[in-house]
Amino acid sequence: MRVFVTGASGWIGSAVVDELLAAGHEVTGLARSGASAASLEAKGAQVRRGDLDDLDGIREGAAAADAVIHLANKHDFVNPAVSAQAERGAVQAIGDVLAGSGRPFLLASGTAGLAQGRMATEDDRSPFHGPESPRGGSENLALEYVDRGVNTVSVRYAPTVHGDGDHGFIAVLVAIAREKGVAGYVGDGTNRWPAIHRSDAALITRLGLEKAPAGTLLHAVSEEGIPTREIAEAIARGLGVPVTSIAPQDAQKHFGWIGRFFAMDAPTSSARTQELLGWAPSGPGLIQDLDAGSYFRA
Repeated sequence: MRVFVTGASGWIGSAVVDELLAAGHEVTGLARSGASAASLEAKGAQVRRGDLDDLDGIREGAAAADAVIHLANKHDFVNPAVSAQAERGAVQAIGDVLAGSGRPFLLASGTAGLAQGRMATEDDRSPFHGPESPRGGSENLALEYVDRGVNTVSVRYAPTVHGDGDHGFIAVLVAIAREKGVAGYVGDGTNRWPAIHRSDAALITRLGLEKAPAGTLLHAVSEEGIPTREIAEAIARGLGVPVTSIAPQDAQKHFGWIGRFFAMDAPTSSARTQELLGWAPSGPGLIQDLDAGSYFRA
């Protein structure tokens, strides 16, 4: 297939591009910078220059493709409304172009917020609707296009997609621990974070493109829920600092914007995803990845 990928040079997107190319698909990646464009071209992908604000360019990229994988996000956690608006605009632009075509449209979503204190499954619908909600309610918006002839598939990634080179949530927690001199967890640290290695996340995305029917909700999750105290203890080992409990009322002060995420209890199952795609996790676990040391290099 000719696949148009937004966020093609990002943390997940670059691994997805590698996976698609290895499987024989043709890839055109959306690239904001010359460096991103050069990286994609070196892999053998084609390039469309632009970003999430270039809706005309996104429409043109979608129109020329057999399938679209939308992974780009502004990730503005300080001003989340900026990210939400851009995300919703891009999803609507892609959906309108693909309407009536039956072509696959995979978009990135997340497992955080699906449920609190219980195991979330693929049966859980996103509680986020409308432009003011997290991610601009993009998952529910995209799923509306199923009735308009689009093969929409939502890939819900674990909050932690880890691996060597990761600059996401775990890297942020490591940086905070380095700055504060302690590796913290919230409360008693029994709240759970799901996780997945980057290689598994990329494979699920490619398999979802090839196998998932319209309306499918995929969970890109390898480990259902790692207690956050264990994550903090692994960070403490890596940095050689103490580990400590942070009172829930102080989490935002200690961790900043990531505090509200790290305090979540959000265990998530991927049992149905594994059965549908014939996939089983093969990458290292999060604690194993932390103990390997890549997160602690200067």
